[in-house]
Amino acid sequence: MHGLMMDYPLTLTHMLERSAKLFPQKEIASKTAAGMHRYTYADFHRRVHALAHGLAALGVQPGDRVGTLCWNSFRHLELYFAIPCYGAVLHTLNLRLPSDQLAYIINHAEDRVIFVDAALYYLLEPIREQLPTVKHFVILPDAESPGGDYEQLLERAPATPYPWPQLDEKAACATCYTSGTTGHPKAVLYTHRALFLHSYGICMADGFAISERDTVLQIVPMFHANGWGIPYAALMTGARIVFTGRQLQPADIAALIQNERATFTAGVPTIWMSLYGHLETNPHDLSSLRMVVCAGSAMPRQFIEWYEKKYGIRFRLAWGMTETTPIATFMAVKDRLTRLPDKDRFDLLARHGLPLAGVEIRIVDAEGKELPWDGITMGELQTRGPWITSGYYNDPRSDQAFADGWFRTGDVATIDPEGYLQIMDRTKDLVKSGGEWISSVDLENAIMAHPKVMEAAVIAVFHPKWQERPLACIVPLEQHRGTLTKQEILEFLGTRVAKWWLPDDIVFIEAVPKTSVGKFNKRVLREQYKDYVLPGTEMPA
Repeated sequence: MHGLMMDYPLTLTHMLERSAKLFPQKEIASKTAAGMHRYTYADFHRRVHALAHGLAALGVQPGDRVGTLCWNSFRHLELYFAIPCYGAVLHTLNLRLPSDQLAYIINHAEDRVIFVDAALYYLLEPIREQLPTVKHFVILPDAESPGGDYEQLLERAPATPYPWPQLDEKAACATCYTSGTTGHPKAVLYTHRALFLHSYGICMADGFAISERDTVLQIVPMFHANGWGIPYAALMTGARIVFTGRQLQPADIAALIQNERATFTAGVPTIWMSLYGHLETNPHDLSSLRMVVCAGSAMPRQFIEWYEKKYGIRFRLAWGMTETTPIATFMAVKDRLTRLPDKDRFDLLARHGLPLAGVEIRIVDAEGKELPWDGITMGELQTRGPWITSGYYNDPRSDQAFADGWFRTGDVATIDPEGYLQIMDRTKDLVKSGGEWISSVDLENAIMAHPKVMEAAVIAVFHPKWQERPLACIVPLEQHRGTLTKQEILEFLGTRVAKWWLPDDIVFIEAVPKTSVGKFNKRVLREQYKDYVLPGTEMPA
């Protein structure tokens, strides 16, 4: 027996129109080279309609893929809504990809139009002749190029609202490509329904809790996994939104939080680790922040504690992937756990949280057998839910990514009896020593707790007896470069990790290589140290 509820489509069009009707005077601000640009939701709404008319003028058809190669800005937000509401598919291009991967994903997606910031067009120029499906490049202006095709496209549009099509909630509305650390990047194809439900999920009180009362600082790059879904959630709820532009240095972030009185923001750990160092010598007023969400990789526990005790800032970890729209779990502290002693409470806050309502998680062994939630047993993390991908777009690797309807994440994790997830490592980053696993993430966090260490990455190197052993690549704080010793690190770790986890060697480096979205790029380190010979394992002459 079916119920009697309206079959109301969950589409981004509803979000867009709701925001203009209920919050027309709310501000959207963007940092630009010329200063802060400010306008209202009503201005935004009018320009999104004009942009839709512009898409029609460019000959964009329903289902066509439309690329964006842009920094975080009000214009990028206009594209975030105009393209999907028009019925096309938004394809955010990662501006930090090498040219060969950029060409691959544009051709694989068969983008018809690409909107590109004037300052980023140089990335496309060398590969322009390799992009046969792209019919138009539309330039977004900047301080050096104040005109631009984009503004002309909007100026030529009719003043009348664009007649939005009636879209199926299961229609494709956006696509993002995975980072492609092994092989070509893979395309995840999002539906309106998935983005709508994901926005509901992260706006819950036990999620990001974004509301109309917030000022949301958009630090997460909008080319990365829907900007973690924050732009959609912020507009849906009527929050004030502030975009960083292209400036993501600690000084810029600190100034934006202070000057714009941001209440909510999010980003990868390297952002917050760098900001902490900057604040030590350049104090700012960050008291407006009610929450900072950290995801993308593990946040060292000590930074969570330092930020709370010194600045009163509440850090919360989340976990997700491009394939999960992307937020799947969030660190919501259960009521009875709020009264834990400080040590236990901060240990808890360093975990990746509970699955959001609608998402299921499990861990399995190599044979696919489900493992217990005891907080100790490690297994491959798998997930399913209404905003989890069911396959990759036009890619034969889809079959390898699923087991019995569950998405195989490639992460190794534990789940404790309360349901809290702890990501231990990526499968490829585990150190397999004598048949036992060493979590490079846990070892890195232990090293970064040392007061003289800024960054640390642990990789596996060959060992003739144990197969693999950990090599620690450490970046000391500026004032301790040249003076921090291996012995200091090993003594510090002696009481913090099992003896057999201790690195077999330590190298001091200038900086840990980063991926296009700011995560530690261990692939580069593994390549650099692939022939590294650990002390005591040299072959006799």
